[in-house]
Amino acid sequence: MSPMRDPEEATDGPTDPRVHPEQSPGFDVDHAGLEDIEVSREDVEIGEATPRELSAADTSLIASESATEKLERLATGDAVERQRAALSLAEEDRDPAVVEALITAGMEDDDADVRQFAVEALAKLGGERAGPAAVEIAEDDDPWVRAEALVALDRIDRETYADRIDDALDADHHAVRRNALVSVFKRRGEDALEPLLDAVDDESERVREWAVHLLAGVDDDRARETLREVADDESEPRIVRGTAARALEADPGRFRRQFTGALDRGDTTLPGEDHLNRQPDL
Repeated sequence: MSPMRDPEEATDGPTDPRVHPEQSPGFDVDHAGLEDIEVSREDVEIGEATPRELSAADTSLIASESATEKLERLATGDAVERQRAALSLAEEDRDPAVVEALITAGMEDDDADVRQFAVEALAKLGGERAGPAAVEIAEDDDPWVRAEALVALDRIDRETYADRIDDALDADHHAVRRNALVSVFKRRGEDALEPLLDAVDDESERVREWAVHLLAGVDDDRARETLREVADDESEPRIVRGTAARALEADPGRFRRQFTGALDRGDTTLPGEDHLNRQPDL
């Protein structure tokens, strides 16, 4: 049942202080649903990151600044300042100057984290320029920026950008595939059975984990049989097997109801906490 593991999966991600292991559906919690798409709790290396770099997502440090001051930081600050400014600009009104600055940062900044935070902020602001910009940013060289751009498209209008999101099911990076898979389930519900079954054989255990998690919302014999196979498959990591076992116990209708709200209805509750990595509220 299990495909060959990707040897690069645990080492190819960025340092990201927002990402925590407990944000996985299979992490020692009996989740019946998922509130939001998650970028990753894997592939993170703390490395040589400084405390200042690790606090880049703490927008409370500049919350009292004006939009003009934040735009100045985004234009002229160092990488940490630009990252914080990009995230903080999501809290401003949808002013054309703010939107254009975030689009420019999302497409052109030389720091991948700035681009990632910029497209996140752009999606929160919304507007007619946000979607087309996120489509372009979804072609970024950095996979984590692409993954965030998929979340942005889902948040802005998952129906309008359904084809682009569906295409990402075959992306070359697991975080992008996973985000696309969750968006497809949020849009299609039980009709997402086929892509979910396909994802159960994904080379990434994180994609497989989310696939079996989402199969909890499909009332179908093939879904249940697949979940039983995964739960009994000793070659699967414990976290995937445990997630499959819990999915078998879930009520499909209740599970699906957890996915009825749009991503942009949520609020960030902690400094730097992204909707991608929020603990599901069940």
